[in-house]
Amino acid sequence: MQAFTITESDGLLALVAQSVEPTPRDPDDVLVRIEFSGVNYKDAMVASPHSRVRRVASLVGGVDAAGVIESSTVPELAVGTRVAVHGGDLGVARDGGFAEYVYAPSRFISPLPDALSTRDAMVIGTAGVSAMASVLALEDHGLAHDGEVLVTGSTGGVGSVAVTILATRGYRVVASTGSEHQTDWLIERGASRVIRRDEVGDRLDRVLGTERWSGAVDCVGGETLNQVLRCLRYGGAVAASGLVASADLTTTVYPFITRSVALLGIDVVEAPAATRARVWNALAETLTSAALEPLVDSVVDLAHLAQAIDAIRDGKTRGRILVDPTAG
Repeated sequence: MQAFTITESDGLLALVAQSVEPTPRDPDDVLVRIEFSGVNYKDAMVASPHSRVRRVASLVGGVDAAGVIESSTVPELAVGTRVAVHGGDLGVARDGGFAEYVYAPSRFISPLPDALSTRDAMVIGTAGVSAMASVLALEDHGLAHDGEVLVTGSTGGVGSVAVTILATRGYRVVASTGSEHQTDWLIERGASRVIRRDEVGDRLDRVLGTERWSGAVDCVGGETLNQVLRCLRYGGAVAASGLVASADLTTTVYPFITRSVALLGIDVVEAPAATRARVWNALAETLTSAALEPLVDSVVDLAHLAQAIDAIRDGKTRGRILVDPTAG
């Protein structure tokens, strides 16, 4: 099969599309024929020299994929089932989704609702699953429709899907971005207004800012997350899943003890099957193919994947880059 491999040897990194043999790692691994995969920021981190995310010297990249089961000994994952494959050490410590086939443990595999095609699933991808999980966490916390909901990093994979999901579910969405030229695109996705990154917080000379956001989806981290926390309304929450700006968080206890706000950590890598099923079903109920298609930045083949990874790393994308492993 054709696959995109990431190999580091003697300090040199090689990103190559080449022929490899799919190999199961465990006896109960399920074989999936991949129809689409997607490029995530995590893939760019894996495909970097001296990566602190990648845990092996060589592997097939790709932290998510969608396709059809070709071989399985797991009763609930029958041959012919359309599935999404993501999570765990896929594309980090074992071969991932940038290939024509992938072997994966059943815990990484989610049957897709009938309403979602495999292409839809990868427009959503791990980023969209994180976005939906974020929205569900906010709603579980009591997110109300009487205020504005902020989305940071709104032109990226998580952010762009979060804007669409929140708008479709009836919330007033404020999109924060460093790409101001994408304002019209974000309005088309459902944002009621668009602000700059430096407009997330205010009253910087004080411990707390104005109570502005009834809730927030943060994909950026660092100082942006600090400003979100400072400006949440009383009882509000931020669902945090990103660290593009920084993994560090410098804040105070004041938002938590004087405004009773909450910081909700979002993880979909190790999420159990029940959580994955809830998220995928909510995505199918919320998003249509027509709503998802404008979120596609581009579709690339394996031979052009290295350039796509560079674009993700440099923040030069809008929405999702899909990978068609059989194209080219």
